Amino acid sequence: MKLHNIQPVEGATTPAKRLGRGIGSGLGKTSGKGHKGQWARSGGGVRPGFEGGQMPLTRRLPKRGFKNALFKKVYNTVNVGVFEELFNDGDVVTIEALKEKGYISKIEEYGMKVLGDGEITKKLTVKAAKFTASAKEKIEKAGGQAVEVNNEVAE
Repeated sequence: MKLHNIQPVEGATTPAKRLGRGIGSGLGKTSGKGHKGQWARSGGGVRPGFEGGQMPLTRRLPKRGFKNALFKKVYNTVNVGVFEELFNDGDVVTIEALKEKGYISKIEEYGMKVLGDGEITKKLTVKAAKFTASAKEKIEKAGGQAVEVNNEVAE
């Protein structure tokens, strides 16, 4: 196979429409644009969603829902199973320690929330802003402590 021998697969390409080349072509005279009007003009047509001046459907329908971004609390979420890999028995787990180890790149303003996915066997003291019930249970079952620390930013 050489570059000058490469061809598209049969049926993959279609020949260009040759407009305005006589009545016998089927695309002569008005070249498939019909008679007069906005669509027959050069550069003609309207933008998508335009309904001829009638109030568009997108504006006739009511708005629904809202984004609660102003009051949203953003946490770094970490699963319990991660601590098993990153920390040794008896260590204190904080958000700063996780950043030092390279597990998280940015400390969110409301701190860390510990989720209960994974298993933990090491006795760790975990300091976080929030814990799920299953995470707290797994940490305490392994002989560790789940300490809630208030990391909220003052307004």
